[in-house]
Amino acid sequence: MTNQAGRFGVHGGQYIPETLMNAVIELEEAYNHYKNDPQFNAELTELLNEYANRPSRLYFAKKLTETLGGAKIYLKREDLNHTGAHKINNVLGQALLAKKMGKTRLIAETGAGQHGVATATAAALMGMECVVFMGEEDTKRQALNVYRMRLLGSDVIPVKSGTATLKDAVSEAMREWTNRISDTHYCLGSVMGPHPFPTIVRDFQAVISREIKQQILEKEGRLPDAVMACVGGGSNAIGTFYHFIGDKDVRLIGCEAAGRGIDTFETAATISTGKLGIFHGMKSYFCQDEYGQIAPVYSISAGLDYPGIGPEHAYLHDTGRAEYVAVTDDEAVNAFEFLSRTEGIIPAIESAHAVAHAMKIAPEMDKDKIIVVTISGRGDKDCAAIARYRGENIYE
Repeated sequence: MTNQAGRFGVHGGQYIPETLMNAVIELEEAYNHYKNDPQFNAELTELLNEYANRPSRLYFAKKLTETLGGAKIYLKREDLNHTGAHKINNVLGQALLAKKMGKTRLIAETGAGQHGVATATAAALMGMECVVFMGEEDTKRQALNVYRMRLLGSDVIPVKSGTATLKDAVSEAMREWTNRISDTHYCLGSVMGPHPFPTIVRDFQAVISREIKQQILEKEGRLPDAVMACVGGGSNAIGTFYHFIGDKDVRLIGCEAAGRGIDTFETAATISTGKLGIFHGMKSYFCQDEYGQIAPVYSISAGLDYPGIGPEHAYLHDTGRAEYVAVTDDEAVNAFEFLSRTEGIIPAIESAHAVAHAMKIAPEMDKDKIIVVTISGRGDKDCAAIARYRGENIYE
């Protein structure tokens, strides 16, 4: 689906300064070499299985299914991975690759902090130096994750520029990479940025759909009717979709953060409200203002608070292979509480966006239909924010 120039249809590419070109070429060459290397893959599989707790469970949500009264709902439990989210899948792959390339230092951007924690974790495990850039606004929303990263030996740098959120953390990490290419690998956390990042991250996250496919065939003897996941930049969603792209009867549904509504300025639903543009090294859809500048975005979820979407998602949207729906803060918070009470599973507020849409469509589907929802992470990190949203102040 991607051609040589790292394009997905018109999307993707490498819109980067000359100073980064060598780093990106070096990364692409190393990746192309190691992705087919049996020893590399054996090491990565061992890390995923022994350290990160894979394969993650595919859990039949019996009570949720009965309460909603429609399609059978299975939950892909990425929240059970070490560090509590899907992020570790990609980070272990990239950190191992960086080590093989002779790099000694990892840098990363983070929004909700899950990718930062995963990167700090891998760096600690592999004896590498680690610096994480995080929007100042997000360091306040996710103070617990900031502490975790520092506890793991990582430096956390609050980014004060722009909206002081995820997009600014990405910009800062790219700047830092330009300054120190020789010993540093930029461990990008989503399927975005210049080629080869969208492909590398997708390949490392595709373990999710590979497992879902195998597990659902074991449990149900057939493929699901729909698989769904939340979408910010889109790494857990592309991981959830990838091995089903060729299965035309499986609906692929990405759930974006509508914030306070797609008819307001306080939204982060890129496919619903964005236009074609170039930012952070790639061509894709971005939320833009009337002058074509990247617009400030908003979501209760720090992890979905990004003004763009990965180029492969943009392509899946263009071709109609995947559908993208917008889910508001209100709907996500309701789903967060509903899943907690119904199944005893507290999802990340990001994942709750996908749960919310499942709650909407499952009752309209026949009882013999099957939906798989990826729970991309666990919700401990969000409890204080959701309590605040409900007017209650708890101390972390």
